[in-house]
Amino acid sequence: MTDRIDQIKRASWIAIAGNAFLAILKITAGFVSGSLSVVADGIDSTGDVLISVITLCIAYLLSKPPNLRFPYGYAKAEANATIIVSFLIFFAGAQLAISSVKRIIAGPSVEIPGTTAIIAIVTSIALKFFLGWYLGRIGRKINSSMLSANAKNMKSDVIISLSVLIGLILTYFFKIPAIDSIVALLVSIWVIWVAVKIFIETNMELMDGNIEKAIYEKVFEIVEGIPETRNPHRVRIRRAGNKLMINIDIELDGEMSLSNAHEISHRIEKEIKEKLDYEVFDVIIHIEPFGDDIHEEDIGISKDVLNNNPEKSLSAKRKK
Repeated sequence: MTDRIDQIKRASWIAIAGNAFLAILKITAGFVSGSLSVVADGIDSTGDVLISVITLCIAYLLSKPPNLRFPYGYAKAEANATIIVSFLIFFAGAQLAISSVKRIIAGPSVEIPGTTAIIAIVTSIALKFFLGWYLGRIGRKINSSMLSANAKNMKSDVIISLSVLIGLILTYFFKIPAIDSIVALLVSIWVIWVAVKIFIETNMELMDGNIEKAIYEKVFEIVEGIPETRNPHRVRIRRAGNKLMINIDIELDGEMSLSNAHEISHRIEKEIKEKLDYEVFDVIIHIEPFGDDIHEEDIGISKDVLNNNPEKSLSAKRKK
């Protein structure tokens, strides 16, 4: 665990340094050359610095053990912090969009962006490509959703910088400053979309949703592979950072001894943790006697619901 946290911290520091350098370079080059689109790209890199700082802070939180105040630990802190970052990115994109529209309406009263802006963007493309590759490699190696997400963000930034470069080249050769402003507006729209997408995805995690169907299918497969177990149902899976928390109800022979039922539940937990291709934080198993699977609360996923047979759900059983 300590080695994993150290790798997250190291990757975060590299991302902070790289993005801070690019933010300063592009914002300075943008103002010097009169290119709003380069300034826009620099603002986007500033947002990337914030994201990397958040990742670094989360790494320190993840190293703290659970306590009385947070008995489940600090894994959810990542999602809460990312929500804040999404608002910051959205605000920056909105401000840039307003500035771009004002500049387009005002007309071409600025100079044509020079080679300084082009050099800054080319440098950005190269460094962002490296950061995306590096963060992606470490993220896959240690199964870090934070680093993997940041890697995707870096790769998206490469696309943004490429669009800015194309706009600069067209502006430079065709001598039409409006092209640069239009590209800046398009970049701002992209930044806003990224912010909205981050918010939606993170909010799904906070709502304990967006768990892939394949994960549920694998859990059912594992539990049904235990001969003594019948009718796994009311499966609830949620994320806590890069880990999964799993609740499941199962049925056992009502005449079975407590010791045997306890052993079977431990076997199920062990197999889920070993066979599921995800890091599992905890598995909670509720045991019932055969045939007792109807509850007042219609929560969780049954095998019928998973197979798109909602008429066989718990609520449908209650109505019969």
